[in-house]
Amino acid sequence: MSKKVSVVIPVYFNEESLDDLFKELEILENNLIVRNYTLELIFVDDGSLDNSLEKLLNYKSKRVNTKIIKLTRNFGANLASKEGLRHVTGDCFTVLAADLQDSPSLILDMLSKWEKGSKFVVCYRKKREDPFLKILFARILYILIRKLVISNYPKYGFDLSLLDKSILKHITNTSKSMYYPVHLYWLGYKPDVIFYKREKRREGKSRWTFYKNINATLDILLGFTSKFSQLISLFGLITSIGSFLYGAKLILAALLGNIPVPGYASIVVILSFFFGLIILYLSLIQEYLWRIYGDINKRSDVVVDMIYD
Repeated sequence: MSKKVSVVIPVYFNEESLDDLFKELEILENNLIVRNYTLELIFVDDGSLDNSLEKLLNYKSKRVNTKIIKLTRNFGANLASKEGLRHVTGDCFTVLAADLQDSPSLILDMLSKWEKGSKFVVCYRKKREDPFLKILFARILYILIRKLVISNYPKYGFDLSLLDKSILKHITNTSKSMYYPVHLYWLGYKPDVIFYKREKRREGKSRWTFYKNINATLDILLGFTSKFSQLISLFGLITSIGSFLYGAKLILAALLGNIPVPGYASIVVILSFFFGLIILYLSLIQEYLWRIYGDINKRSDVVVDMIYD
């Protein structure tokens, strides 16, 4: 009896790369058939405003057993992927980017390790062909993750992994702000690793904006560890001790009659510093509260407009 490999592909403004993707998936499916596997394809149109959906529907007309999930608007790759995973029925599964920076052929290599009993197979980047600023931001993010969250997280991050169906329930039942790649490591499964070079984006441009990067960073730092808030608390404690010592010094100087005439600049600087510190703490609390509110208000992760089954 053949086994099934499920591939979830979030699509957002990918019309230029879809034709090449379809060709790569056809090659993948032919190789899987030789190995006695069937391929389950689940595309999630994450509110694309180009011709991505039309291309997906045209592809479905040729490959009937393809599922397309159309969302009402853009909810982000993380939530779109999570929605696609809810429809997975395969023995193992993966989430594949539609921009072809991660080749679908890597799925075959990961499958070989899964056949040997590995529940979590991940592709580590040896090198990535991306713009300098994107690489710099990613490098800083991964350093923070390794220092504050998970020490064995890949140095250059990862996007592609293959997981056993037994892990699926641990992913689909998470909160809205749970960041998918980091969560896989948080689960504790020891990864089986494949190294590869991530290619340049063939067509189109990345829609992963600076704001989305910042939001993902906050989701990671606030959702997977208390160390970030502890660092802020430690900074506040050090500041409080410094303020107490400075106050004690002023009292002693007053008792000795050595208080100078206070200057306007020093007062403004001190007040600005402490007000800034208070705002920083309140902002951190707000970020936590917003994520807690998002999880308890019963709002859907995404809204599905149509499913083409």
